[in-house]
Amino acid sequence: MKGNSYSLFEGWEKRMSEGFASVFYSEPSVLGLLANVISAFYVALQNFTGAVTGQAATGVENTIAGVHLILIGGVVQLLAGLLTFRKYDHLAGTTFLAFSALWGSYGTTRIVAGAYELLSLGASTAAPQISKAAVAGLVAYTGVAFVVSFCSATANYVMPFVFGAITVTLVFEAVGQFATWALVVAGVAQLVIVLFGLYGATALLLKGIYQRHVLPGFGNALFDVLLLGARIKPSQRRQASRGEEEEEKKKNSKYAEPMALGNMSDVVSAVILAFYCFNYTPSFLVGALWVSLNATAQLLASYYAYLRNDVFHGTKFALHYTYWLVQAWEAFVVSVLLGSEGEGVGQARAGMLGGWFFLVAALLLCLLSLSRDKTELFQNSLFALLTVSTLPQIPRGSRSLFFGVACSLYALLCLYVSFISLVNSIAEKVLLPLGVRLVSTPRLQAALFRLKRHLCHAQDMPPLGGPSEHRAQLPDTLFFLCNGLAALSALQPSLPDSQRSYLSVPWVLIPGTLVQLYVSRLQVRGGRRFGPTLPFSYAAVWALWTWLRFAGPLLGISNPSLHGFSVGAVAFLVINAFIIIISAYSNLVLLTLAVLMEGLIVCFLLFTLHTLPLPLEGVFLALFSVVCMYGATASFVNYLFERKLLPMGPPLIQAGKSNKGEPAPPPCPTPGSRKTSGLQSIAGILESGGVCGIPSDTVYTLAASCKHPAAIERIYNIKDRPLEKPICLTIGNLKQLEAVAPPFSPLLWEFMRNVYPGGIGCIVRKGEWLKKLGVGLAYDYVGTKDSIMIRISDLTVTTHLLDMTGPLAITSANPSGQPDSTHHDMVVTRLGDKLDGVLCDGDSTELVSSTVVICTKIDEGKLSFLREGAVPAAKVLQIFERVKSKMDFSEAA
Repeated sequence: MKGNSYSLFEGWEKRMSEGFASVFYSEPSVLGLLANVISAFYVALQNFTGAVTGQAATGVENTIAGVHLILIGGVVQLLAGLLTFRKYDHLAGTTFLAFSALWGSYGTTRIVAGAYELLSLGASTAAPQISKAAVAGLVAYTGVAFVVSFCSATANYVMPFVFGAITVTLVFEAVGQFATWALVVAGVAQLVIVLFGLYGATALLLKGIYQRHVLPGFGNALFDVLLLGARIKPSQRRQASRGEEEEEKKKNSKYAEPMALGNMSDVVSAVILAFYCFNYTPSFLVGALWVSLNATAQLLASYYAYLRNDVFHGTKFALHYTYWLVQAWEAFVVSVLLGSEGEGVGQARAGMLGGWFFLVAALLLCLLSLSRDKTELFQNSLFALLTVSTLPQIPRGSRSLFFGVACSLYALLCLYVSFISLVNSIAEKVLLPLGVRLVSTPRLQAALFRLKRHLCHAQDMPPLGGPSEHRAQLPDTLFFLCNGLAALSALQPSLPDSQRSYLSVPWVLIPGTLVQLYVSRLQVRGGRRFGPTLPFSYAAVWALWTWLRFAGPLLGISNPSLHGFSVGAVAFLVINAFIIIISAYSNLVLLTLAVLMEGLIVCFLLFTLHTLPLPLEGVFLALFSVVCMYGATASFVNYLFERKLLPMGPPLIQAGKSNKGEPAPPPCPTPGSRKTSGLQSIAGILESGGVCGIPSDTVYTLAASCKHPAAIERIYNIKDRPLEKPICLTIGNLKQLEAVAPPFSPLLWEFMRNVYPGGIGCIVRKGEWLKKLGVGLAYDYVGTKDSIMIRISDLTVTTHLLDMTGPLAITSANPSGQPDSTHHDMVVTRLGDKLDGVLCDGDSTELVSSTVVICTKIDEGKLSFLREGAVPAAKVLQIFERVKSKMDFSEAA
């Protein structure tokens, strides 16, 4: 059937075993270390040259240096960070993403300095200001580098020297902005970075090539991370453990934990803004660039939190990203475009209301932190204090000092939390507890439920139904927050003057457009059919609104109707009309929001025609922001507690209703996995030649009995799977394989005993033994001509089902090219009308499918990977090394 598809495995095996690209993918820390090495060496050369000649770098030299630092230290290290986060490497992922922002920011500073000199923009006066602005960022990253260097000592003994030298470098680079001699010391420290970084990159490169440690330095630590928790009192550890168990979720070993990265980004942004608030530098051009690049790292922390189904930190870090970006670019507008914060700026700011929305959102985080650890609650409370300090109505004289002190305190706390988060992530356990909870989760749920009963007189508290209701709504809270912030920021008590227009641009554009585009990306991954349409359309609305209403005076737009804005408003009216229809199938809150947006677009159209009554627009903006705040609160609470504690309202139009008003039955049988009758029902469907969706120890799969080759062929049509991609085989336990005695080597048998059952599939050579196993007529329909992948799931339900059916042909239960199905509702929604049944088992154990290991050359000491999935490749290689050592020892004995 697919005889030519064997070349697929062989081609992959060749590329993975011989290509350097596979080495860099298996050990992306090589890229990260080399990026730091090259960047440090480049800066060291400039430092030594400046010290010898006694002259500062010219405009061209600064520009070239800046481009190199951005491309190598920023972009290359960003790639390394993304790959290491993907490989579940907490330390390297956090470090490389954080320092990618550092080198990118430092390179941007060089480009700005070069541009001032090349364009003759007052370089003699601008250079000191640029240097001062860079000092703020260098000081912030010094603390981050110290935390990283200390924590990396618990993982290996190469990175502590690299990042310890970076810490020294940052200190003397900051001093070197005022004293040339310090640049020489910084250059020496940068050479240390080069030496240890090159050694570390070489050691990891050889490890990637030979699949084992050739040079020392990695795999051993300066001291055991467990020693950090040795002094914790047993009672304190027990309290922390009880707190962790209370909210324990299924472990996601696919992506590294992003909490340390998010907190480090908070440190940097807070320190840079504190320097500005204390009048350290009058201009915030460079500071805004540093905060922007650093905030991008925080947005990546939010993204990885969402990938881990951590909606709390995903929303929190995205909210902080928005806050820092808004504050930074407002400071840029004040210091660069408006010249200074004079009396006119203070009066213009007093009419802005967006800061109050930040305060309410921060208080929401505080409320939900009551059931988390004390440190989390204290950190969110301090963030709420930050939002208070930036309320526009605070007098100008008090605002800077208040905000600067709040930023300083918040930076210190976040640095402490970063350290604890990184240590706990590296240890993969709570070594350093963050404190017990003030309120237990059940008590907070009960309090919110009483609020629900007061609002809607509900008599019961039904749980959420599954991903169709809450998993696909991961970014809904952020969607409501960014729309509400944009609406309240756009609300002006009177016609805005030019200064208020300039100040309002970041307040509306950043949350309304930039963050909402990020929400749109999350909705694409979430799998909701209409998810990206709503945030993407509203992002365009707020972008157009900002362009005309607030940036119009700056752009010289005097007659909007002549510039096509009226036509655009009409187009958005039509688009939003369809969104209203879609929202009618969702819930009442979303429908209300869509209707209010239609009113706002009408106001926008009237503005372009010079016939807008301002009170009408103000009413719509105020109502819109109130609905957004409630929607954010309800979606946040309902998702975190997995119960409908706060009502979102029923859909106006009930989809899938029968004539009698009852919900329409699912498109296929959906028995539950908790009853034996459910398993028997699915087993009967499979035995009769049907195709069903079943759970596994990773994600949901499509299954067909090997007794019915036609059913296996149907799988290709059901999920539009390319014919050249083979389908694998799953069995109940390894004893079934041992009973048919395939001609496997002792090394392969021992390797299988160590990886089965689990989220790993082994590709082995096919043979007649498969027919004895029960594959029979399906021999030519599973695997390729010469090889087949065998899975043994570590899931009780699947094992019992296989005891009833025998071997099954399986593949992931998703339309080809789309994300894996992580709940039975996703299988029913996407493929239910094509399937004969779905075994419902709730959330999947993992978020991604299994890791596929090519074992056809295992006797030659070679393992390669067709796909890295739920089990990191590094862990598989560790198992393989352990098995080989054991076999070698047995043979020697």
